Amino acid sequence: MTATRRRPPHPGRRRPGFRSAAAVFAVGMAGTTLPTPLYGLYREELGFSELTVTLVFATYAVGVILTLLLVGNHSDRVGRRPVLLCALALAAASAGCFLLESGLPLLYAGRLLSGLSAGLLSGAGTVTVLELADPGRRSRAGFAATAANMGGLGCGPLLAGFLAEYAPSPLTTPYLVHLALLAVAAVVVLLLPETVDNPRLTARPRPQGLYVPARVRAVFTPAAVAAFAGFSLLGLFTAVAPSFLAETLGERNLAVCGLVVFAVFLASTAGQALAGGRPAGLTLPLGCLVLVGGLLLVGASLWAESTALLVVGGACGGLGQGLAFRAGLTAVSAAAPAAHRAATVSSFFVVAYTGISLPVIGVGALALALGLRGAGLVFTGCATLVAAATGMWLRRRRAELDRA
Repeated sequence: MTATRRRPPHPGRRRPGFRSAAAVFAVGMAGTTLPTPLYGLYREELGFSELTVTLVFATYAVGVILTLLLVGNHSDRVGRRPVLLCALALAAASAGCFLLESGLPLLYAGRLLSGLSAGLLSGAGTVTVLELADPGRRSRAGFAATAANMGGLGCGPLLAGFLAEYAPSPLTTPYLVHLALLAVAAVVVLLLPETVDNPRLTARPRPQGLYVPARVRAVFTPAAVAAFAGFSLLGLFTAVAPSFLAETLGERNLAVCGLVVFAVFLASTAGQALAGGRPAGLTLPLGCLVLVGGLLLVGASLWAESTALLVVGGACGGLGQGLAFRAGLTAVSAAAPAAHRAATVSSFFVVAYTGISLPVIGVGALALALGLRGAGLVFTGCATLVAAATGMWLRRRRAELDRA
């Protein structure tokens, strides 16, 4: 990876700092979950199955993974601002696909473009926020990047749910509002200082692929499995929560749907904040334990057909996911040698985003045979077993994790 350092701002000119970069990050990420409360409306309009909903959703994860593998470190060479602008342009193209939607092909295209955008933002957005912070504010900037990522993901369903429920044209207005926000974000990016010295706009991408050094695998494996389990919960809520609420729990208010998903991501942000500065040997197994509690509550909500239990379970699971995710990411990053840190962290994200897609496709497939309620119960049972086994494994390796 090319070494970079922060450029000092131009003398006498005050330019946007890390908070502005975090706002850009959040706006871009919000677009990736904007369709969540709207899937039921698309189902009514186009007449497709729950499996198709999960496949459309999973296309997003494919885009994220491809971007991480092929151009995850490209901003080190071409600069942060060009990559951020490209990510915002892809997000705008995704919104355009949904606005022009006339069938499944454009839905798939919109989700793929959204994934490509999120993949670019995950790397360049996070690094930009950190690099624009003064040395004494790095910890605050780290939390700002976390909050922008998860908070942006949570704000997408919240915004779309309220606009679809209370504003005209429910399948149009959310995307028009997001396009306006993207335009403002693009102006902010143009005003941000470039933090890469001597950026080369014509540099070719150097795909880094998957790589985990042998000495890191003992830490990487349990941390990645915990991330997989946590992200599967996020995938469940962002892909099929609207259907659960409408078909199983009888809640058809789209604003309520958006609020439920927002609560999960808000809890994840809180979990990541609580994990900061605490040893991974403590927070990783604790996160898995809290995640198990959340999954059990989600399963109970489906069994008892209780919206309140679903909300509490989602918040509890989101808190556990946030604890485990930040602790795992910190441990993996600390254990990886500097020469392979970017590739190792990207591999960690690939596992996490696989968790956000494959399990929910399984839910969609099972729903064809068992119904949505039965598929949800099977999912929560399997995810609970994975999270519990991982938590016990991590507890036995606590000393090794704390040394990472």
